[in-house]
Amino acid sequence: MQYTLFGKTGLRVSRIALGTGNFGTGWGYGADPETSKAIFQAYAEAGGNFIDTADVYQFGQAETILGDLLQGRREEFVLATKFTRGDAPDAGRLVTGNSRKAMVASVEASLKRLRTDRIDIYWAHWPDHVTHSEEIVRGFEDLARAGKILYAGLSNFPAWRIARAVTLAELTHAVPIAAAQFEHSLVHREPEADLFPASHALGLGVVTWSPLGGGMLTGKYRQGEQGRAEAFGGNVFQAENSGQRTATLDTVLAIAGEHGVSADQIAIAWAGTHGAVPMIGPRSLNQLSSNLGALSIELSEEQIARLDSVSAPDPSAPARIPATLPSEETVKAIA
Repeated sequence: MQYTLFGKTGLRVSRIALGTGNFGTGWGYGADPETSKAIFQAYAEAGGNFIDTADVYQFGQAETILGDLLQGRREEFVLATKFTRGDAPDAGRLVTGNSRKAMVASVEASLKRLRTDRIDIYWAHWPDHVTHSEEIVRGFEDLARAGKILYAGLSNFPAWRIARAVTLAELTHAVPIAAAQFEHSLVHREPEADLFPASHALGLGVVTWSPLGGGMLTGKYRQGEQGRAEAFGGNVFQAENSGQRTATLDTVLAIAGEHGVSADQIAIAWAGTHGAVPMIGPRSLNQLSSNLGALSIELSEEQIARLDSVSAPDPSAPARIPATLPSEETVKAIA
């Protein structure tokens, strides 16, 4: 496994993070505890040390499974989790969103499920478009002073809100906003217009999710497989619904043939060329093994240029930022 410094922190994290949205079956789609354990152990044996989860993942099951798996080896991993939507399908209004009350209630529940005394990176999962940045920053500071979190991060926030929160934390000497997380792949490149430049300029560690476009970039849907095209109600799935996307997948498959590897490895290797830690979310041990193969691939400048060119986004297209608190179906599908 290869490692990298995470933003301006002193954390040395693996070049690929393990997302655990598929740990559990609370959503009706995912991996049972034994399969989850096999995925976790194989990732750890490969040298992986960056685990990302959320209270909403499988309605708390992912954190519970992780809590069991981390016993006796907690210090081997950077453990990140998120709050915003709650840990149950009927989570109440006072324990959802970005308020300090929701943050405190959520972190206490996550700590119990994870069976640990602190969370290494605590993310606000989505902006609720109600809570002001000042409250979020102060809430993170309270948790850090209480020893419950070490670092704070913002997931799926627009660039301007990330910049404001970072600035507020600096001016008030609060725990720094140390990281940003957002979707990025060959079929979702809008973050390159603002989120990447802002994050790099601010010295943030960056985690990107769905580097495979919900599986579209593996090419498996051309073979009749369904996967996330149907699971999670079709959320977090990028359909092959345009000439550009078809050309992009054709190029990924062609370069995979040149390397003698699978398409997922090319897509993940490309995602890793942007100064971010791509996060994978395998549902099986075979998927994990294939995804990790990306670490051994070195794309040539010519291959990167081909991929960049064929997938180039429309510069006039606005970034796809949720206008409201995402639906339960959308939020629970993030892996």
